[in-house]
Amino acid sequence: MLNAVVPNSRHMNRVRLLAVIALVVLSGCTLPGDTNGFDSDGDLGHVGEYAHDETLAFDTSDGLTREQLEAVKYRAMARIEVVRGRQFTRDVELEVLTRAEYRDRRAAGTANASAFRNELWRGAFVVDGETDVSQAFDDLYRNAIQGYYVNDRIVIVAEDTDRIRIDRWVLVHELTHALQDQQFGISREAETIDGIRAENGVIEGEASYVSRRYDRRCGDEWQCLPGGKGETSTGEALADRPFDAGLYLSIYVPYAEGPQFVADLAERGGWDAVDRAHRTPPRSTTQLIHPGHYPATQPEAVTIPDRSSDDWRPITERTDDEGDRAGTPDPRTETIGEATLFAMLWENGVIDRPLTESGSDLAPYNYSHPATAGWAGDSFRVYQSTSDPNRTGHVWRLAWDSPADATAFADAYRRLLENRGAEAVESAGSTAGTVYRISDGEPFAGAYRVAVVDETVVIVGAPTGDDLESIHAARSESEMAPSLEPAATLESTARPPGLLASDRSAVST
Repeated sequence: MLNAVVPNSRHMNRVRLLAVIALVVLSGCTLPGDTNGFDSDGDLGHVGEYAHDETLAFDTSDGLTREQLEAVKYRAMARIEVVRGRQFTRDVELEVLTRAEYRDRRAAGTANASAFRNELWRGAFVVDGETDVSQAFDDLYRNAIQGYYVNDRIVIVAEDTDRIRIDRWVLVHELTHALQDQQFGISREAETIDGIRAENGVIEGEASYVSRRYDRRCGDEWQCLPGGKGETSTGEALADRPFDAGLYLSIYVPYAEGPQFVADLAERGGWDAVDRAHRTPPRSTTQLIHPGHYPATQPEAVTIPDRSSDDWRPITERTDDEGDRAGTPDPRTETIGEATLFAMLWENGVIDRPLTESGSDLAPYNYSHPATAGWAGDSFRVYQSTSDPNRTGHVWRLAWDSPADATAFADAYRRLLENRGAEAVESAGSTAGTVYRISDGEPFAGAYRVAVVDETVVIVGAPTGDDLESIHAARSESEMAPSLEPAATLESTARPPGLLASDRSAVST
């Protein structure tokens, strides 16, 4: 299920990698598949020599050989065609790795995060300043991924590569990604955290929805592999996991909210409505969490005026160390979005209800909360000291649907600061905000200024109180009323179906 990414040049081809993650990991060989003999002109529900209602003679309960797994793969592809009403046009390679092999492969590609990413996740109170964000992501992925799809290839992580045990949910989910890629392309336009999560809501939501409809036929109608959907953990169990729970919740929203989003589309307009969502995907996680906002309600584009002194400068696209980004050296910005705001408040004890409260079978985690439901847009900018590049701070500007929504979030954010041990140390005036300080030695030590004006919340974070003023001068925030414009329209970012592999693009988390 989980979406990982392979960063690369902004203007070069990028590859999106789609993976399955579960709170409980289910339990290298290469199975290339005979791509030269793949028949894409057969009837729906027939792939190669296998039909959707095929009964295999071998026992699948004690693991599979490589040849048996290939037969199971083709039969599953035929069944997905029946469920989805679309055909595979080319074969899908299947590779099996042990958990140790997967960890080694992932470790070889892990580099330290940029100053921008580290300050971003620190400013969101998800990853503390002592932890490299890339390491936090690696800790999450390496123990939890069950399989992934990329470039016409599925990789399954198994405990044994001689007698392969594979959960049917994993196989069907990843094969659905292959079908999506062949029919629609899995590249997207979004480059922000929130936009990526939203677009993945369609991709991952449909894969989960197809897997559920597939499961309904297992038993009386179809002979199936063992397994099905894995455990959904409670919030309490999630907090005990050996990875960052807030980071997990931010990434998991496409799987928690996407299936219900896709189911709603399918129930109202059939698969045609889902097809349209691939071409015009949601642009914010707000549209996943509150499906009634799709497609009409677009996120606001929020701008941040630069009020820094000569001692600080905004990190630009050109100075970003995650890749060789061409273009003008404009300040780099990020949009965090409603889902990650919810993850931030839940991780820091502001939202104390179980994640599953008011959840459903299709949407097990409920990401809606009054403190975040009024989100309209946000922009996050990172600043770096000109004398010491290891010192960073940020300006975070958030737009809300109403002054009441802005106040609700600001109150929740202040509770977050208090939960982290912050104390109010001064007031910069009713419109300029209040300064809070978290003591040195604490995970999120530093100074924070919070201001609310009408529908806008402005947060500034810095190593010290004096740095707050140097990063973003505390004039009356009424002068900073947000310049709000609709973000990119659905039509301007729609992509045609049938994209080639060379057209895919990867996006940064």
